[in-house]
Amino acid sequence: MANLFICQYNYVLNLYNCFYMVQTGERLASTASERYLLIYMIAVLVIVTSLVIIFFVVFLKRKNKLLLDRIKQQQAFDAEIVQAQTETQEQTLKNIGWELHDNVGQLLSFASMQLSILKMQMSEDVKEKFKDTSDALKESLAEVRSLSKTLNNEVVLNIGFEKSITNELDRLKKMKFTSAELKIIGEKVAFKDRKHEIIIFRILQEFLSNSVKYSEAKNLSIVLNYQPNNLMITASDDGKGFNIEDVEKGSGLINMKSRAALINATLDLTSQPDKGVQLILNYPL
Repeated sequence: MANLFICQYNYVLNLYNCFYMVQTGERLASTASERYLLIYMIAVLVIVTSLVIIFFVVFLKRKNKLLLDRIKQQQAFDAEIVQAQTETQEQTLKNIGWELHDNVGQLLSFASMQLSILKMQMSEDVKEKFKDTSDALKESLAEVRSLSKTLNNEVVLNIGFEKSITNELDRLKKMKFTSAELKIIGEKVAFKDRKHEIIIFRILQEFLSNSVKYSEAKNLSIVLNYQPNNLMITASDDGKGFNIEDVEKGSGLINMKSRAALINATLDLTSQPDKGVQLILNYPL
């Protein structure tokens, strides 16, 4: 009986062990499957996330490239517009210079000659009355000829950048200014593109013209400071000045800044009421 009981006990124990091993195996198998499934899902999630990030980065780069291309195209278009306007203005000034020199100059010369002939036919006491008129006519003729030279870019290039500025200052000094001086610092460096000489000269002309019309100044000054890598130009007057915010959108200032941008130069205009005006132009050589 004892042996039979032991056999039955062992049989039940073996069945339990088998059942436990089966359950344990199924559980282990189930745990491994879940682990593999979890790893697979994580891998898929990482791959999808990476693809989304890559797509987003590529999209941003493409978008930025399109924006940069559009900006460059707009800048190129603006530069072409400014270039066209500058060339048109130069041609207009050149034509005006020719008209002043050829037509107006000839008329003044003819008037001066006629006045001289008329004076020869008058008595000495009457001649004195014509002296002021004759002198004014001669000064007008000289002024017209001098102005015609500054309006013709070929003449400016022929006589040189610094000489053109000196002539312009001398012309203005005769008109109304007590002093109009050019100061040169450093060793002169030739312009790689001589068209830039014309553009800078026109910027200075615009500044000087505004000083004549608005500033009520008595003194003008232009400083050319030749540095190793750039030319620093400072133009100033001692006039009544103005509030810079009131003329920020003025055509004169816009014209000067657009010309400066055309040659990759920076332009800064500063002024305060009763403290004059100062222009600083930084041109890379």
